[in-house]
Amino acid sequence: MTAPEKRLAARDPTGSGPEACARDRTVAEQAPTSDHGTKMLVMTGEGFGTPRILVAIPCLNEGTTIGSVVLKAQQYADEVLVIDDGSTDDTAEVATLAGAYVIRHARNLGKGMAIRSAWLHAREQDVDVLVLLDGDHQHEPKDIPKLLEPIQNESADVVLGVRWGKTSGMPRYRRMGKRVLDYATSAAVKNGAVTDSQCGFRAFSRRALVKMEPAESGLAIESQMLVEAQEKGLRIAQANIDARYDLDGSTMTPGRHGLAVLGRLITLVSERRPLFFFGVTGAVLLAAAGILGLEVVWTFLMTRQVAFGYSLLIVLLGVLGSMSIFIGLVLNVMQKIAKA
Repeated sequence: MTAPEKRLAARDPTGSGPEACARDRTVAEQAPTSDHGTKMLVMTGEGFGTPRILVAIPCLNEGTTIGSVVLKAQQYADEVLVIDDGSTDDTAEVATLAGAYVIRHARNLGKGMAIRSAWLHAREQDVDVLVLLDGDHQHEPKDIPKLLEPIQNESADVVLGVRWGKTSGMPRYRRMGKRVLDYATSAAVKNGAVTDSQCGFRAFSRRALVKMEPAESGLAIESQMLVEAQEKGLRIAQANIDARYDLDGSTMTPGRHGLAVLGRLITLVSERRPLFFFGVTGAVLLAAAGILGLEVVWTFLMTRQVAFGYSLLIVLLGVLGSMSIFIGLVLNVMQKIAKA
């Protein structure tokens, strides 16, 4: 029984016929499309009050796992959307057979663009909640209700899945890389730390769908969305989820993934918080110059000789540090003028 059928049964527990729920019924029909498989159309009657939930799954060459993920996600959604980001395997075909509505990119555009496609589809369908999760079965669809609860009780606009604790089974090297990226994301987010900035399992309310505009094309999309959510004044909550790592569906090694995201995060921090970024960089350079200066002074006191190499390096670090702080101040003033 699909989610809409379960709601219909809940409205008419006696099974007394269509007359008992004629005013508030939900009509669900299968509408075939030309090249996207089958799409679930759900029309909510006046007064029904149940939010429409779209589960979107960005995919790249995940034909071995996408079918089971779609089937499990259907239990909690009015529609399951799969965005096939240029796969060369049977991801799209398997997803369609499992009952998902499939959007296919002709070539690989990046996870950010796949999420952008899901975002536009969610707006077009006027859904109340958008849930994103990965198609490699790292996330368990049974945790979807955990992410939906804060949105449904109106205590949050964005809910992040947190892969933390012993239940995650996350390899140590991935956990260390995750912490580095979490700290980098927290530097871009002005208020508070982020527990799991790179988790792709997250939910967004209708308010978030309207206010946010996912812009990153690559893997840094996860962090960019968090930064934007905070800038737009959206409420962010977290929910503990399970995660599995025995099925590796990633098309990029953890090292390349981490470096790519970290590079974009550095750019994001410099753009969003120039005073923080350039100020900290300048302070580190000046601190290094000061430490080397002490070494030069100590060497001179002990040997009566001037370390010219170190002295030139001190001058260079001092100039770079001072320039960095000055640039940060100028960009910060310009940013405030632009906002005003």
